Amino acid sequence: MQNKGLIRLFAILFGLVSLYQLSFTFFANKVEKAANAYATSKVSDQNDGRELARLEKKYRDSVANKEVIAGFTYDEIRDKEMNLGLDLKGGINAILQVSVKDILQGLSNESQNPVFTQALKNADVAQTDSQENYLDIFYDEFEKASNGSVKLSDPTIFGNKLLRDKIDFNKTNEEVKPILQEEINTSINTAFEVLRSRIDKFGVVQPNIQRIGTSGRIQVELPGAKDIDRVSKLLESTAKLQFWEVYSNAEVQNFFFAANAKAAELLKEDTETTQAKDTTKTSDSIEDLIAETSDSTEVANQKSLFTYLFPNVAQNQNQVSSLIAQAKVIDTAKVNSLLKNKEIRALLPDNLRYAKFLWDYKAQPSADKTTEVIGLYAVKGNRNDEAPIEGDVIADAKQDYDQLSKPVVSMLMNGVGTKKWAKMTGENVGKFVAVVLDDYVYTAPVVNGAITGGSTQISGGSMTVEEAQDISTVLKAGKLPAPARIIEAEVVGPSLGKEAITASMWSFALAILLVLAWMVVYYGKAGLYANIALVVNILFIFGILASFNSVLTLPGIAGIILTIGMSVDANVIIFERIKEALNSGKGLLTAVEEGFSIKGALSAIIDANITTLLTGIILYVFGTGPIKGFALTLMIGIATSLFTAIFITRLLVDSAVAKGTDLTFNTNISKNWFKNINIEFLRKRKLAYFISGGIILAGLVSIFTVGLKQGVDFKGGRSYVVRFNQPMKANEVASSLKDAFGTAPEVKTYGSTNQLKITTVFKIEDKSKEVDELVQTTLYNGLKPYLGELSYENFKPGFEKLGNPQGIMSYMKVDPTIADDIKQAAIWAVLGSLIVVFLYILLRFRKVSFSIGAVAAVFHDVLIVLGIFSILYKFMPFDMEIGQSFIAAILTVVGYSLNDTVVIFDRIREYAAGSKTFTASLVDKALSSTLGRTINTSLTTMLVMLAIFFFGGDSIKGFMFALIIGVLVGTYSSLFVATPIMFDATKNKEKETKK
Repeated sequence: MQNKGLIRLFAILFGLVSLYQLSFTFFANKVEKAANAYATSKVSDQNDGRELARLEKKYRDSVANKEVIAGFTYDEIRDKEMNLGLDLKGGINAILQVSVKDILQGLSNESQNPVFTQALKNADVAQTDSQENYLDIFYDEFEKASNGSVKLSDPTIFGNKLLRDKIDFNKTNEEVKPILQEEINTSINTAFEVLRSRIDKFGVVQPNIQRIGTSGRIQVELPGAKDIDRVSKLLESTAKLQFWEVYSNAEVQNFFFAANAKAAELLKEDTETTQAKDTTKTSDSIEDLIAETSDSTEVANQKSLFTYLFPNVAQNQNQVSSLIAQAKVIDTAKVNSLLKNKEIRALLPDNLRYAKFLWDYKAQPSADKTTEVIGLYAVKGNRNDEAPIEGDVIADAKQDYDQLSKPVVSMLMNGVGTKKWAKMTGENVGKFVAVVLDDYVYTAPVVNGAITGGSTQISGGSMTVEEAQDISTVLKAGKLPAPARIIEAEVVGPSLGKEAITASMWSFALAILLVLAWMVVYYGKAGLYANIALVVNILFIFGILASFNSVLTLPGIAGIILTIGMSVDANVIIFERIKEALNSGKGLLTAVEEGFSIKGALSAIIDANITTLLTGIILYVFGTGPIKGFALTLMIGIATSLFTAIFITRLLVDSAVAKGTDLTFNTNISKNWFKNINIEFLRKRKLAYFISGGIILAGLVSIFTVGLKQGVDFKGGRSYVVRFNQPMKANEVASSLKDAFGTAPEVKTYGSTNQLKITTVFKIEDKSKEVDELVQTTLYNGLKPYLGELSYENFKPGFEKLGNPQGIMSYMKVDPTIADDIKQAAIWAVLGSLIVVFLYILLRFRKVSFSIGAVAAVFHDVLIVLGIFSILYKFMPFDMEIGQSFIAAILTVVGYSLNDTVVIFDRIREYAAGSKTFTASLVDKALSSTLGRTINTSLTTMLVMLAIFFFGGDSIKGFMFALIIGVLVGTYSSLFVATPIMFDATKNKEKETKK
C-alpha cells in the first residue's frame, strides 16, 4: 500500500481532533452532574421537578463564566458539547403550522364576500383528506364556488386598498396567484424570524428551528427544555396585545342567573333526546332500564350553567371585582359552549350585548388541591370586535418588579398609545381595565387615576419571573402575522431520557464486547487488528458528530451500532479473501495484497456500502427528527467504516507481515469452519419459493384481515407513556378511561408492568389552543384512582421526577392532516429506495436479471417483516407500531439485505469472468464460497441487535425487533431468493447435463 505515512498521519490527527471535540462533552457533563448533585441536596420535595430545575439552573448560571479547563468557560464548553436528541436528553420537538387561512383573510382585509368565505370553509373540510397545501386547495374551491362569476382580484376580496399597489380588478386569477404566494411566503418568513427570536431568548442550549418546504410548517427542536407548558405558550402565542374596558361581577351577575335557568332547560332537552335514543337499545331487564333512566334523569335535572361555572357574586360594594366567575379547567369547553349558545346570548341586556368572555391566562389549584380552576372575565366588546388600544402602540417591553418585588412586565407606549391610554384610564377611574394577550386576561386591575406617562404593566398575583420574561420576549419579538398551531409534538421527560442514556450505554458496551470477543475467537491476531480498527472507527464517528454539532438520538445510537456490524463485515470480506488465497497456496504477502485489492474484496465492499449509503440518503431526505439522526449516523458510519477497514486494518496487517509475524487469519477453534463447502443451493430453490410464498401469503392474509397497528404519526392522535408506582392491568385502565374520554383508548403495557402506553383520538380534530391541556387534564382525572397523592403538576411531562417517578414520561401528538403527509412521505421513501437500488445494481452489473433478483428479495423481506408485525403485534409485550421508526427499520433491512446480496452477486460476476452465460454449478460455487462471510457477518450483526433489543430500553424494542427479523430474513433471501430469481431471470445460462 502506497502513502502509508500520510495515511498514518491523517489517522493520528483525525483521532486527536476527535478526542479534542469529545473532551468538551466530558467536561460539560461533569458540570451537569455537579449541578444535579447540588439541586438534589437542596430541594425539599424530591417530586418537585420545577424546583429541582430552578436549582440546577441557578448552579449552572453561577459557574457560567468560570474557567473549566484550558481557558474555556462553562458557557463556551456547553456550546461545543455533543448534541443529545430528545429521546436521550428530554425536551420537546414540535412542528407548527402557520395558518395560511388567516393570512388570506388578512390579505383580503377580512373580506365577507360570500364566495370567498365559502371557498375558505370548503378548503378547511377538503384539507383533512388531502396532501395538497392549503393555498392550492383554496384556489380549487374558489373556482368551484365562483364558477367564473367572481375573480380573486375583486375589490371585495384581494383587489383592496391593502394590496392596491400589486393587485387591481383587471388582473386574472392566474395573475393574482403568484402575488398571493409571494405575500404568504413573506408572512411565513416573518413568522419564522419571530419564532426564532423568541427561541433564541428562551435559554435552551443548541435549539434548532427550520422551515419545512413551502407548506407553512416550521419545525422547532428544544432538547433539554423541561417546562413544556411554557414552551407551548411561547411558540403558539401570536402576541396579539389588547387593552379592554371590563365589566364587573356586579354588572353581569343578573345575566348569569338568567343564563343558568336557560342552560338547565337546554341540558335537560339534550339528555332527554339522548335517553330517547338509548331506549331503542336492548336491555337485560325492563326494571334495569327504568332504573337507569330514572337515575340519569334525576342527575340531568341538576345540571345547569352553575354545574360547571362558579359565579363570583357581589353582595355589597366591597365585593365588586373584575373576576366574574371561576371554573375547573376541564369544564372550560362546556362553559364556552353554553356562553356562545344563541339562546343564552339572547338573554344579554343591551349594555352587555357585545360582551366577550375571556379566561385568565393561568389556572390555580382549587381549595382542596384536587384540581385546577381558572378565572373568567367579561370585557366590553363591540360590533367590530376591535379593542380600544392594540399592541402596535408598544415601543418597548421588559421584565421588571413591582413595589412588592413581584415579577411584572413593564411596557412603554409610543405617542399615539400614550394619548389613548391616558384617555382610556381617565374615563374608567374606579372601574376596571384588562390587559389581554392572545385572548387571555393577564391583569384586570381597578383604575385609580388617569395614566399619562405612557407606561403600564402586565402583572398577576402568581406570575413567575420566567412568565414575565416570556411575555416581554414575545412582545419585543413582534406579533406573528397569523396564528401558529402545534400540529405535531413529541415530548420526552428528562427522567426517561436519563434511563434511555443508561440503557443505550449498557447495550452499546455489551454489543462492542461481543463483537470484539467474536473477532478474536474467529480470526485470532488478525481479529485483534480488526478490533483496533473498529475502536478507531467508533472514535471517528463520535468525533465527527461532536465536530459538526450533530444530534445524537437513540435511533442514532442504533445506527452507530449497526455500522459496527458493517465495519466488521468489511474486515470479514477482506480476511476471507486472504484465507482463500492462503488456502490456494499463495504466500502471505501476496494473499494480503490480493485481499485488499479491487479485484479481491474492495469491489464487493464498495458496492455493498454504496447500496446501504443510498438507503441512508433516502432516509435522511424523507425522514424527520430521530429518523434523520439514524440516517446521519448510518452515513457517517459507512464512510468511517470504509476508511478504517481498508486503511487502518491494512496498516496493522502490513506492519505484522513486515515484522515476519505468522498470520493465519483463523484460530484452532475456527480453522476448519466453512471449508470445502459445496451446497447445491439452486436445486433447493423451488422448496425455498414454496416456504417464502407460504409465509408471505400468511402475512398478507393477516394484513388484510387483522391489519397493522399504525402509530400515532401515521393515523393521528395522542399517545402518552404513563408510569405508576404499582403494577397495572391495561384492560382495567382502558375501562376507567372510557368514562373520561367517551370511548375506550388503546392501552398497552409498555416495558415494565407499572408503565402503560395510552393512545387516544379524543378531541384530536379540535384545533383550539386549550385542547391539549384539556385532554391531559381529562387523562389525569381518569387515572386519578391509580395515582394516589400525585398532583396534576407532578403528573404533567417535562420536569425530572426523582425517587420513584410517576406520571407522564413521554407524550406524542400528531394531527390527522400531518399524519397523512408523514405516511405518504414514508411510502415514497420506500419506493424511492427500491428504484435507486434497482438502477444502481443495473449500472454496476449490466444485467437486468441482477436488479430483478435484488429488488424481488427486498420485496420479499419487506412483506415478511410486515406480515410478522401484523400477526404478532397483539401478543408481543412491546410496541409493534407501524410508524416513522418502523419505516427507518424497513429501509435499514433493505440496505442490509442488498449488502449481503451484492457481495454474492459480485462473486458470481467474478467467477463468470466476463462471460455472458453462467451455469447453476457456477452460481452454487459462488454461494458456497461466500457462505462463511454471510454467516459470520449475520452472526456478529445479530449479536449487536440482540444486545440492543434486550438492554436498549423500551422505546426502541419494536424498532430493533424489525431489524432482527429483517437481518434473519435478509440473510435467508440473499441465498435462497435473490440469487435463484436472478438465475431464473437470466436468459443466457448454460444447460448442464445431469450426472
